[in-house]
Order: sequence, then structure tokens, then C-alpha cells
Amino acid sequence: MLTPANMRVRDVRIVRMSGPVTRRRLLKGLGATGVAGLAGCTGNGDSTPTDGGDGGDGGGGDGGDGGDGGDGGDGGDGSDMTPTETATPAGTPSGSVSGTVRIGVLQPMSGDLQYYGQQSIWGFLSGLAHKADSDPPADVGTGTTTYSVGDVDYELLVRDTQFAAETAESAAETLVRQDDVDMLFGCSSSSAARRVVTNIVNQANVPYVAGPAASASLTSDGETCSDLVYRANENTAMDARSGGKYVANETDVTRVYLFGADYSFGRAVVNNYRTVLENEGVEIVGERFVERGYSEWDGLLDNAVEEGAEGIVGGFTVVTLPALFSSFLSGDYDFRAFGGFATQITNTVVGNTMKQVLGEPLTAEKIQDSKLGPFTTRYHWNQYDNAINDSFVDSYSSVYGLPPDLFTAGTFTAASAIHQAVEASGSTSAMDIAEGLKGMTVTDTPKGENAYTFQEYNNQARSEMTVADPIPTTDEWSDSWGAAIMPSEPVARISRDEVTIPADSDDMNCSL
Repeated sequence: MLTPANMRVRDVRIVRMSGPVTRRRLLKGLGATGVAGLAGCTGNGDSTPTDGGDGGDGGGGDGGDGGDGGDGGDGGDGSDMTPTETATPAGTPSGSVSGTVRIGVLQPMSGDLQYYGQQSIWGFLSGLAHKADSDPPADVGTGTTTYSVGDVDYELLVRDTQFAAETAESAAETLVRQDDVDMLFGCSSSSAARRVVTNIVNQANVPYVAGPAASASLTSDGETCSDLVYRANENTAMDARSGGKYVANETDVTRVYLFGADYSFGRAVVNNYRTVLENEGVEIVGERFVERGYSEWDGLLDNAVEEGAEGIVGGFTVVTLPALFSSFLSGDYDFRAFGGFATQITNTVVGNTMKQVLGEPLTAEKIQDSKLGPFTTRYHWNQYDNAINDSFVDSYSSVYGLPPDLFTAGTFTAASAIHQAVEASGSTSAMDIAEGLKGMTVTDTPKGENAYTFQEYNNQARSEMTVADPIPTTDEWSDSWGAAIMPSEPVARISRDEVTIPADSDDMNCSL
């Protein structure tokens, strides 16, 4: 996301030009040689959906889209470039700031996972709308949407990433080089976010608010963490740390078998759960990675039984979960399955699987007896009882026809934080906004007032996580939610200080 106070900014080469210096004019002045490193970037990021962070549906058993922490390609050394600044002078008294902030938005807006992009943008617009004491716009797609908060105009230049890392990188390059954006926001795929950071943000010195891409490495790996990179959305480590602490401290489970998809997201879920569970005294009796879409689960679940597992965790997406849950629910196993709640997409598939296996009507008793859950959740509309969330749920549901989903609290908070930085600095300059984010505690968030804080050592926001049981969707939400299951009210809350990767952890390789 953007960068706060005490931000270290790369040296910037000054190019003298007559007239106002915009990003476009600066890049033209640098010429072909100056932008070679940016224009010629490639990379090998994994652009496959991650249910968990690529937007991420949570990480774990219910296959969170937690973010595919795909490795992005290394970008070549490019020219130094400065973000566009508006004419608003720094230091304008708070409350009288005016100007325009141009934000390049990178989200999947087509294909099977366009809902990830839609809810992310809807959450972001809801954050701005809350600041404006109004409702968000209903019809938002690719193109330019302008939303005003007081005298500040936010121009959102929305580009479709198609959930592909290469497409996201190309769109980001065009937004920076040709469209004069002041900053970037988005990416539902963690592999896409990694490539945007490595090949665009680090080359162009443009602030970037990542989300909902959820791979923890984006803000814990020294190659991608940066004074220019912020994230309000929750990540896979927060999924695992909250889920692992609950399993260790609130259940009788002492032996766990870990399953994961054989790519970055699945490995991130397994690695984070292993670290947390072992630190809490839970024995890991086995690990197994399988290809996405794997369906021969009976034998693998039998292996967990043979190893004496009392619980399993699965790091999978909607591609793999139906077969896993069908085998689990049909097998009368003694162990319990844990993980993370996902978006409405995955809840629909899992709910239909439960109805097929457990029979209709689907009841809370049937689900409880199935030993499925409880699951952690980054956010769902019924997990927080406060005035901001009440207003958010009412407005979002009214405008978009369904309740706020997994990614929306993080993107709401991202927008809220950006405007808070504008007000605090009295400036619409991208770098002033970035500096304002450093260490910020965000006032207005769906989890309550002051519920998100950007950690100064890696610019990841920490916030509370909850644990809830899967229950049949209540009559109140059946029409709008559309899935057979939903989270119960929280059965546990894990404080924000307990879910984050500490600065002195071996897993934290970022120190800003």
C-alpha cells in the first residue's frame, strides 16, 4: 500500500522540463534507455488462483483463497521514476485539503474469479463512501470511476488482470507509464502482486497498496517488502496463527496432519500452520502436498488415521476442496478438519457438497457431528458488532445485493487509510500519503474504530481474527448470501497482536 512517515525513498533522478512535470512527461524524458528495466520485465510468477489470498479465501481446510504466494520474476534494473504529484501543496491544514488522487486498480474483472475483483473494489469504494457519509456507486467495471470525498477526487482507473500475473504486470506498467497514476492498488493473486512489486513498484518508485493478495511473503520477504508496499488485507500467516492458536489452546487436539496444494499457496498454508502448531506444542504427524484438483482422498485420509492424527488442516482452493470434503464427510473419520472460511464462491461449493453427503435439510447438528470446523475468518459481515460495520453491511448489501465478504474489510480499510493520510498530511501527493500510512492506526474500519494498525517494520496491517463454526445459512441471509453455509457468530477472537508475524521471528525477513 502506501508508505508512512520515516519512509525510506529511493534516490530519484531529476529530469528538468519546462511546464508541470507529470509521470508521463518524466518517463518520456528518460527515454527508451531509462525505462528498459521496466518495459522488459518478465518473470515466472504463478498466476493460478489461490483461493486464499489471491484474494484469498482464507487459508486452510475450507480452502482459503489466501493468496497464491507465487514467486514473481526478478525485474531488471530500471530507471528511477517519481510518482505524479498534484498541485496541492504539502502541509495544507487538515480539513481544507483538495485535489485529485489517481489510483491504478488491478483486479480480476472477468473469468471464473471476477467476484474476487468485484468484492475487492466494492469494499474499497465502501471505504471511501464511509468517509463521504454516502453510498458507494453501484456500477463499477473496467475504465475510470471518480468518487469524491469532500474536495478530494479519487480517480480509480480499473484494469482487468484476468487473474494472471503477466496481465497484471502489463496493466500496472501501462498505468504507471502512460496513465499518470499516483499510486497502485489491488491484485487478488499473490503471484501477480509479487510481479507488480518486483517489476513495476520497485522500478518506478510508485506507492502500492496490495490486496486482497494474501501470501504472507509479500510483506515478510526482503525481496518484496518495501517502504512503498502496504497491505491492509489479512494474510495467510494471520490465518494460520489464529487457527493454530485456537486448535492448540481451545481443543483437545494434540496431533495434526497437514495437507496442501503443491504450489506456493498450499505450501504457505502448511508452513505457517506447522510453525504455529509446533510452537504451541502440537505434534505434526505428517505432511502431504498434492496437485490441484486431486480427487483420490480416501487413501490419504487413511494415512492420517494410521499416523494417529486427531485433526487435519488443508491448504486448498475450490478446485480441490469438494473431493476432499466429500471423502472426509463420507468416511466417518475420528479426526476433525480445520482451516479457514472462504468467500461465497467456496462456501457455495462446500455447502452443496455437505447437502449431498449429509442430506437435506442441512442442520447445525449434522454439521457439528461431521467434525468439520470450526474455521478462522479474516472477515465476514456477522463477525463484528459496531456502528461502522452495521453501516457498512447495510450500505454494501443495499447497493451490491449481497453481504460484505471475506476481502471487503481489508479493502475498505485500505481506502479509509488512504483518505485518513490525505487529511492528516493536508496533501494529495502520493509520497505524502505513503508517509502518512507508516505506523498508522486506521480510525474507521469494519472491525471497529482503530482496529487496524500498519506495522512499521513491514507495512502489513494487523487486525483481530475470529473463529466460527460453519452453520446453515439463516433465513435472514439466504436470499442474498446464496450459499448453504455461513459462519456462525464468533466462538473465539484472536487479538491482532497474536496473529501477526513478530518483528523478531525467524519468519520475518523484512525490517523497514
